[in-house]
Amino acid sequence: MTAETITTRLPQELVKEISEASQVEHLGKSEVLRRLLVQGMQQWRIHKALEFYQSGVFSFGQATRFAKVSVWKFSDLLKEYKVPLQLDAEELEQEGILPFDGIVW
Repeated sequence: MTAETITTRLPQELVKEISEASQVEHLGKSEVLRRLLVQGMQQWRIHKALEFYQSGVFSFGQATRFAKVSVWKFSDLLKEYKVPLQLDAEELEQEGILPFDGIVW
């Protein structure tokens, strides 16, 4: 993985929190920031996928791919965030989520 340096200005209070996390986790500030950014981006992807799925911008399969989670995890997230499931057997088949050859409903 190649890395790129990004420079940003942070409020002093946030710098203090990062320093505290660094001490608690026994990690350097850079590593703490990297881990927090990874977690933050993961949460952002999940929330946007839920938002786009609920508004009809994404299908179920598109939302799972955007969120980078399994269909089972995304189903759990829908339940957790009280987002109604909006798919039928045809969409599941089109998304390649479940093979329906020979299955009678």
